[in-house]
Amino acid sequence: MEKYPAKILVAFTETIDGNKKILDWLLENGYPELAALSTAIRGSDEAVNWLIKNGYSRFAALDAAITNDQKAYQWLKDNHFDLLIILADACRGKQEAIEWFNKNGLQIFTRMASIIKKFVDSQEFDYHKMSF
Repeated sequence: MEKYPAKILVAFTETIDGNKKILDWLLENGYPELAALSTAIRGSDEAVNWLIKNGYSRFAALDAAITNDQKAYQWLKDNHFDLLIILADACRGKQEAIEWFNKNGLQIFTRMASIIKKFVDSQEFDYHKMSF
């Protein structure tokens, strides 16, 4: 993710909140992998499959690691995707990861992690919300 310009990372972060206009812009302007990652984080298996088929397995693994999939997390480690490991940790609220981003001037990732965590936490299963 470190290869993307800051404005693209900001745009990606906005899509996590469901900004369809920016999602479409990413798709139309050479960043389909970020659009797919956003859609995967929002729960699309189709997007995960697209990431894998199109050479972005690291983003599919990030999506899984964000929700604490230990195999995906280990795959990121084994393949030396250090920034994505730290991002997955930050998305799970690990203070050490958040502090690392802030200390290294990468606050865009702190904001990204916060938005992703907020979205993922809102998707947790709650039996009170079950429809019968």
